[in-house]
Amino acid sequence: MIQFTLKCDSDHRFDSWFQSSAAYDKLATAGMVSCSVCGSSKVSKALMAPRVNTAQPPETPAKPTRPLSEPASDAERAMAELRRKVEANATYVGGNFASEARAIHDGSSPDRPIYGEAKPEEARALIEEGVPVMPLPFAPGRKTN
Repeated sequence: MIQFTLKCDSDHRFDSWFQSSAAYDKLATAGMVSCSVCGSSKVSKALMAPRVNTAQPPETPAKPTRPLSEPASDAERAMAELRRKVEANATYVGGNFASEARAIHDGSSPDRPIYGEAKPEEARALIEEGVPVMPLPFAPGRKTN
């Protein structure tokens, strides 16, 4: 496992773990690495210093200060809580988000909260048509780092 400091095109910086450097390259090329702050998939490696742990012998693995599954900051905790609320109270419609949002807006589909994925041009078209949508600051679970 390797930890990289990453940054998105909006200059948000965050850390993420990958199986290897090649695994990061493959995921990033496929658009599967996204910013943990804004969700952008335009992510690159940021300048980072190597970590060298000299306090323990090589045969003893270093213990992390906190489990990776725990948020590290108030912002990460708020993001995790928002994600839990969205996933608990809305239906995931995947790539059908734009068509389903239109159907709900025009009354041909039952009114309910949904979330999913839309291309930027699809989202722009929904906004121009007056369909009430907003971007979420996270990617669906299957696309997280």
